Amino acid sequence: MQKCKRCLLPETYETFMFDESGVCNVCRQHEVKHGAVDWNKRAEAFEEIISRYRGTGDYDCIVPFSGGKDSTYILYRIVKHHKLKPLVVSFDHGFYRPHHLKNVERTLKLLEVDYHLFRANMKVVAKTMLESFKRKGDFCWHCHTGVFAYPMQVAVKFNIPLLIWGESTAEYTAYYNFEEWEEQDEEAFNRYINLGINAEDMVGMIKGGVTERDLVAYKYPSLRELKKIDYKSIQYGTYFHWDPFKQYEIINNKLGWEKDEVEGLPPQFCFEKIECRLSGVRDYLKFIKRGFGRTAQSVAREIREGRLSTEEGSKLVDQYDGKRPESLDYFLDILGITEDEFMDIAIGNVISPHVHNLNKVKNGKQLHDQDDWERTPIVE
Repeated sequence: MQKCKRCLLPETYETFMFDESGVCNVCRQHEVKHGAVDWNKRAEAFEEIISRYRGTGDYDCIVPFSGGKDSTYILYRIVKHHKLKPLVVSFDHGFYRPHHLKNVERTLKLLEVDYHLFRANMKVVAKTMLESFKRKGDFCWHCHTGVFAYPMQVAVKFNIPLLIWGESTAEYTAYYNFEEWEEQDEEAFNRYINLGINAEDMVGMIKGGVTERDLVAYKYPSLRELKKIDYKSIQYGTYFHWDPFKQYEIINNKLGWEKDEVEGLPPQFCFEKIECRLSGVRDYLKFIKRGFGRTAQSVAREIREGRLSTEEGSKLVDQYDGKRPESLDYFLDILGITEDEFMDIAIGNVISPHVHNLNKVKNGKQLHDQDDWERTPIVE
């Protein structure tokens, strides 16, 4: 299996292509990010955009917010640097960890913002998880879709036309590049967020298990509704140089935002995906399907930023990627499936030319808070 000679990620990585030197297109994009983009002009363009919306309604913008490192940094910048009044909107996917909730509460208090939280019916969530897992090898449809569709619904309902999201997708994939003025719109939603399944599709797939009313939170508003409020849905990372490591240091210093232990990651990267109990399972599934996990993705970023050599990165990947997470037992219990069933679905979604070798898999260690997770099954 071919791997990028620079970042070490394999050819099974989403949107990857290699040039004649064996370097992937995402690494080449980062050369543009560091050398060709005029970030000062981009910042000026951002200020021009927000000036059109500042003070025109009850809120200047919506900041979609998980409470992870990225959305916390954006919220901090929007409030403290750009002096906007946001409505903070969260789609709670149902699997937040205790330490994460403390970070969220502290952040909201310190930044003095209004907070709108939606949490979906977990029985409905379970049905969508199982259906998307079987069809796409990804059980996170409800999270992908809800996180992006629901804030758009709030924008329409409360007439708040400006939404400010996180990084450009060019940071990690090649759906768009750094030379484009990427926006978080319906094209992006259908192109790489909803797994090719909209809410109406999901109703038909589950076959009587849910109704359209059950999945209303996952519907993207119509273009007519969005045009009526003259919406603008943008990514902060399109306008400002994105560096998660430095951004973590800022929110840690300014807001007391803290790391937490994360399955499949070395300690220096444990500001990634600290919010979700199922991150370890999803990354394990990615390793089974594509041959890399969360550490490989974090290493690739640090290599591109010049903070790690390929040799140092390779050692970390070998040490941390691909272990069976202890949280898999929790996942199987709440969804009512066996590990054999999980593996059958996962192996059925392996991306060629990767071949998963189950005999080489080692067990990971249990997270410090796992015994405190609420374990009521969410299947009927």
